[in-house]
Amino acid sequence: MTTPSRITPGLAGVPESVDVVVVGLGVTGAGVALDAASRGLSVLAVDAFDLAWGTSRFSSKLVHGGLRYLASGQVGIAHESAVERGILMETTAPHLTRPLPTIVPLAPGVTRPMGALTRAALFGGDLLRRAARTSADTLPKPRRLTAAETRRLAPTLRTDGLRGAVLGWDGQLEDDARLVATIARTAADRGAAVHTHTRVVAATGTEVTLRDQLTGATTTVRTRTVINAAGVWAGDVVDDIRLRPSRGTHLVLRGDTLPGLDVAVFAPIPGQRNRFVLVLPQPDGQIYVGLTDEPAAGPVPDVAEPTEVEIGFLLDVVAASFSRPLRRSDVVGAFAGLRPLLDTGDDSTADLSRKHAVLTSPTGVVTIVGGKLTTYRRMAEDAVDAAVAHAGLRAGPCVTATLPLTGAASRPRLAELVERAETPGHARLVRRFGVDAALVLDSARAATGLPDDELLAPIDETIPVTLAELVFGVTHEGAADVADLLDRRTRVGLVPADRLRAVPAAERALELAVAANR
Repeated sequence: MTTPSRITPGLAGVPESVDVVVVGLGVTGAGVALDAASRGLSVLAVDAFDLAWGTSRFSSKLVHGGLRYLASGQVGIAHESAVERGILMETTAPHLTRPLPTIVPLAPGVTRPMGALTRAALFGGDLLRRAARTSADTLPKPRRLTAAETRRLAPTLRTDGLRGAVLGWDGQLEDDARLVATIARTAADRGAAVHTHTRVVAATGTEVTLRDQLTGATTTVRTRTVINAAGVWAGDVVDDIRLRPSRGTHLVLRGDTLPGLDVAVFAPIPGQRNRFVLVLPQPDGQIYVGLTDEPAAGPVPDVAEPTEVEIGFLLDVVAASFSRPLRRSDVVGAFAGLRPLLDTGDDSTADLSRKHAVLTSPTGVVTIVGGKLTTYRRMAEDAVDAAVAHAGLRAGPCVTATLPLTGAASRPRLAELVERAETPGHARLVRRFGVDAALVLDSARAATGLPDDELLAPIDETIPVTLAELVFGVTHEGAADVADLLDRRTRVGLVPADRLRAVPAAERALELAVAANR
């Protein structure tokens, strides 16, 4: 087995010249790095902060099939979403995705015409699935549920007047930041130089000046083309990019807040025909509730913050659909992401198109903006196509639609590995790294000399994260500090109380990994 390439914090090992410099290591930037490297181009990909620093770690963790866009008449975007969802779930990342059953309760507030419209929408979504050639084994067909079936799947729903529900299916990510890290690792395995904590302080189409955020050192790299995938910060790289960010807020609840919830629930927003608040059970037992769509005026912050108004709105909508009262004290965490939407002059950010755009500046910098997580691969393909054409580069065709990400395997193979796992910690590694679980554990053994039972044990009785994955985050995934480990390589940081308890384990992982490299 070949030794996997590693992601590096800071400037150490940065090449003097490359074909392509990629600015930003969210899902789109990581996808661009992989696309360009897999075409045979030399690539340097950098981020001023870390992998998945911005919007990419603050999504609903869904792989959407485009149903919302179909409902608003954006058939092209809906079809593109369904195609990319199928590629992720069946080819590139079956280890990081899973089918998610979703229900729309037919409660008293949902009139029979509205219920019929909902059923028609879900069956329209199934037509998208079939048009995208995604197997019904991956995403089953929608169907109507009786009231009794609905109560079994979501026992805390309000039952007064409940007529049943419509059951549909969509894709769910193990973790959006984990997807980004996996794409970046795959790009590194294909030869890309991937560097976190490396800021672009100046860029043209042929040269970038970089600053090491850890040491303050600077260097200049020559390049044939630059692709700006900085998301909501794209205007910091190219002056004439006009974005109109919108803020999407989610709440984090403990699983026992709504016990027995086995499906995602679409809670209707009063007075809105096609808008819902999503109640989303997560792999580690938490529940996410979201999301809002609010204009985010003013300077772009490093990290967006939810507002109390948004938190109250989400609680109120969900409380109307469930029998258990929800209180502000039930919210153990909250997070917000900023969508990098193109400014088209429309009044509401909710009405702005999620279609992506590729723009080329007068200095030759190619910028990719807009879009959404599910379609990152197509966005990356379009950006690299434009950069190759503009710079006159010799490159092979795009192959990422058939290129599995590192750790990928068939669902039966992954299920077999989980079944054979001797501990919950080992099963967790399979769930988050696929067949690379063995690499994670072997690397942690080599770096620390610790026994498996210590490496695979939960770092806290309420936190299932393992020391093995924290060590791997440092040795192979470019994590430079506690925040990188707890907020992005794992998602412990979404719950501040859990984050506080996890800090000693993260500090220990950093010490062990640094000692191993001396």
